[in-house]
Order: sequence, then C-alpha cells, then structure tokens
Amino acid sequence: MFALVLAAGLSRRLGRPKQLLQLGGKPLVCHVVEAALAAPIDGVVVVIGSHASEVEQALLDYQTYRVFNPHFSKGQGNSLSAGVRAIPSTVDAIVVLLADMPGIRTEAIAAVVERWRQTRAPAVMARYTDGDGHPVLFDHSAFTDLARLQGDSAGREVLRRLGDQVERVDVPLPGPPLDVDTEEDWERLQASWG
Repeated sequence: MFALVLAAGLSRRLGRPKQLLQLGGKPLVCHVVEAALAAPIDGVVVVIGSHASEVEQALLDYQTYRVFNPHFSKGQGNSLSAGVRAIPSTVDAIVVLLADMPGIRTEAIAAVVERWRQTRAPAVMARYTDGDGHPVLFDHSAFTDLARLQGDSAGREVLRRLGDQVERVDVPLPGPPLDVDTEEDWERLQASWG
C-alpha cells in the first residue's frame, strides 16, 4: 500500500507553483507528505514535474520516492498515470493525494485504507458530512485503467466506470480538505489554517 502524491502541476490558474506555497512555515506538499507518512501505508511516491528541483529540495528531509513526469503540462491524469506506472508491481493499492490539499488528515487516509482492507473494493473514497472527497484509494485491479489516463481527468473517469463498486467510508469532519486553484482559494485556505 503506497500513497501517491500528485505534485507535478503547472498551477496555471494561480500563476505560481501552489505545491510550494508556504503555509505554517512549510510548503503545501510537505503537509500532504507528512500526513501520508503518518498513515498505515508502506511508502510515499511523489510525482513531480513543474518546478521539479524546488519540490525535490522541499522534500529532502522526507522518506519519499520521487517520479518525474515529463508530460506534466498535459494534466493531472498524465501525472496519475506516470505515478501508477512507477509503482512496484507488488503494491496492492494506492491512496491518491493532491499536493494542494495541506488539510488532508492522516485519519482520513487511515479510514480509506482500513475500509479497503475490510472489503478489497476496487476503489474507496472518503465521505464527509457535506459530500465525497479526498483521499481516494484505488485497488491494484484499477491500475491498468489508471495507467492509461491522460489530460485532466485524473481518477474521476475510473471512479465513474466503477460506479457502485466504489466504497465510501465516513470521515467525521465537516467537509473535504480545501484545495488551491485560485488566489481566492489560497486566501480562504490561509484564513482557515490553524
């Protein structure tokens, strides 16, 4: 079981690398990696691309594997695909995390992992009081489909195809972690932090 952190994006809408924005004294990607490392998983793979050397520098003190996606400009689906293709064949599931969601909780990661261990469902999503959200876990049986992804679809199209086979696990938090796409999102995240 590995966590796969997507940190390769161009941050087109924000206009600067969101994975490197400083929050609470460290880059957003570091908050996500710390949550993953504290969860009941075997390893963390970070997919890098845009601003790769700066992201690698930020992660020097963390026990992670890094995978460079040369096609990072083509969208999140390409990064997810690159990460899945780099995962060792012995890995039985991955938890997908986004580098611009520093509020992701270790408890939420642990909840999707535990539900998957109980059910071996092809996918498990966190369900918050106001809807589904990250993290999302994919079983090894979905890796072939994930490895074919392109563009911005990320795992949504795979989840759509799986339909009712997707398990949901309740996470006792009001809503999914905030992400950063725009300046307004960044301001909202900073205001809510801590």
